[in-house]
Amino acid sequence: MLLDYRPEPDSLAGRVMLVTGAAEGIGKAVSLAAAAAGATVILLDRDIKGLEQAYDAIESAGYPQPAIYPLNFEGATVKDYADLADNVLESLGRLDGLVLNAGWAGSLTPMKYYDPELWAQVMNANLNGPVLLTRAVLPMLEVSGEGSIVVSTQNARKAFWGAFGVAKAGQDALIDILSLEHSGPKGFIRVNGIDTGPVRTRFRALHYPGENPSLLPTPEQVVAPYLYLLGPDAGPITGQHISLEGRIAVPEADATGPS
Repeated sequence: MLLDYRPEPDSLAGRVMLVTGAAEGIGKAVSLAAAAAGATVILLDRDIKGLEQAYDAIESAGYPQPAIYPLNFEGATVKDYADLADNVLESLGRLDGLVLNAGWAGSLTPMKYYDPELWAQVMNANLNGPVLLTRAVLPMLEVSGEGSIVVSTQNARKAFWGAFGVAKAGQDALIDILSLEHSGPKGFIRVNGIDTGPVRTRFRALHYPGENPSLLPTPEQVVAPYLYLLGPDAGPITGQHISLEGRIAVPEADATGPS
């Protein structure tokens, strides 16, 4: 079972992983876990303070020194993504894994009231930006030999989720398209999606304020499938849409909530 996966020590040693949304939540947890497995992690987010905290956590644990790359998908240009790819190649020489995890919902609003400018911002943050980033780094992933893309997906095809719901549907299509385009032996890249279901994150609390967070799994409880798909044990697995919802047991002590 993917949730029980435990990588071998240094299973990601010598590899470079780029994680978006790395300042907190699932992105931060995946970054720490990948670094613990020996990877050099590039921490990407628009939250510089959060990036610095993630950096310090990795460095203080004695893992390979990470890199910080502040970037805001909402306003980034094609040149910004090209510059990012150039910087990664120049400073680290390679890229072996990309985790598209950053997300921003904007506003939960009926479609007929949705502000067009906000629509464009949310689509840039959740679909256009990740697509352009992926496009920029594909050449490095193609020559890696173990290139892997993991997308944090979510079923947001629900009323009021507007641009975020459309963008997340687009991410599902991106997985399908890329996995087909890179399924051959030349330039093979694993491309898979993970829908963790509800997780104890700030994003979840912001949109479900009445929910008891103690009833939800922590980000650390969902990192194992990410590590599996990023590492050599995944082999040729590609084009998968994996759902973890309902499969993660919350310890009874947590489920009771604070005393």
